[in-house]
Amino acid sequence: MSRHIDTELIHAGSPPFHGGAAPVNVPVVRTSTVRFAGTAEYDSIHERRAAGENIASYGRHGLETHRALETAINALEGGTRCFLTPSGLSAITLTFLALLSPGDHALVSDSVYSPLRRVDQQLLRRLGIDLSYFSPGRDRVEDLIRPQTRLLYVESPGSLLYEVLDLPALAQLARRRGIVLATDNTWGSGYLYRPLQLGAHISVLAATKYISGHSDVMQGAVVVGDDELAVRIAQASDNLGLAISADDAYLSLRGIRTLPVRLAQHQANALQVAHFLQAHPRVGRVFYPALPSDPGHALWQRDFSGANGLLSFSLREDDADLARRFVDALELFAIGASWGGYESLVQLAAPARLHEHSYFTERRPVVRLHVGLENANDLVDDLSRAFQKAAVAPRR
Repeated sequence: MSRHIDTELIHAGSPPFHGGAAPVNVPVVRTSTVRFAGTAEYDSIHERRAAGENIASYGRHGLETHRALETAINALEGGTRCFLTPSGLSAITLTFLALLSPGDHALVSDSVYSPLRRVDQQLLRRLGIDLSYFSPGRDRVEDLIRPQTRLLYVESPGSLLYEVLDLPALAQLARRRGIVLATDNTWGSGYLYRPLQLGAHISVLAATKYISGHSDVMQGAVVVGDDELAVRIAQASDNLGLAISADDAYLSLRGIRTLPVRLAQHQANALQVAHFLQAHPRVGRVFYPALPSDPGHALWQRDFSGANGLLSFSLREDDADLARRFVDALELFAIGASWGGYESLVQLAAPARLHEHSYFTERRPVVRLHVGLENANDLVDDLSRAFQKAAVAPRR
């Protein structure tokens, strides 16, 4: 029987009945060691795990709490295997290390999560793995593929400025050329966007963000729908010793149950804020694909089921001091680097981040907002007052 994803997320991984009763919440099962009934069971479980079955032979592999979260994320993304990691960045790094060897090349969209460039410079280059960056809107991707290209890695919408990519077209290209397509789906969180259904091989998530939803978990996930890729990622995950605690798995499972209603409210609040910013005389441009004026709006309408609370805007004036005064004047938007929790956050984008996006030629300051679950009118009032305060230059 086919059920709506909202229903699936409520029930995915629910504990089975024992003796006619069962808890609503999945128990937190903490252990460092797994016991075996005998040597035959020990051998059997290790053999099954070596053959690719998702079964624990040691505490690092997780038990009931981890399996329940993996089941829920698979339902969310439409995947067949989910690998949990300690952070979103570790999920990205796992993907690259699992799929690439010395001499291999990966093509990466220039709008990906910025720390990947540090992983490239400080780790992958030392291992003889070559990454090159492209602009999906400007470059002809097929011309950039080399004989050594093994991976096409993208993020849609892009980090910071939210460029929407034509993922089905990239998936068609990748499959025609025998290349793995992986995408960072943290913005869409599996609920708003389902890359595996659009042709991607791998979807990478920072569960730290909307899946957790409460700013109390650091966690990542790699989701696949291909058995051969699952084996490669499972081996790399085991060899790297990646593991998360049962408590963190429980917190993300708690968060995923309410993901649909939280995202709907984030979007409603963000749209109100975005419309306010569009009309403000000090704002140059608002970056939010749900707006009809956004360059990626048509693709967003085609491939996404909604938007979240993350948006950015540029100031009309090239005045870094004005941007800093505006950010400092905000009261409800706390200065913070993460997003996806219930609270509103603000961050002033560094110029280096902007220059990583090849199409972005403006030199005006860009401010990123995460619009939380506070009353939207209060958030608009906070932004309005901050603009007014920032406009008054401090006395020297």
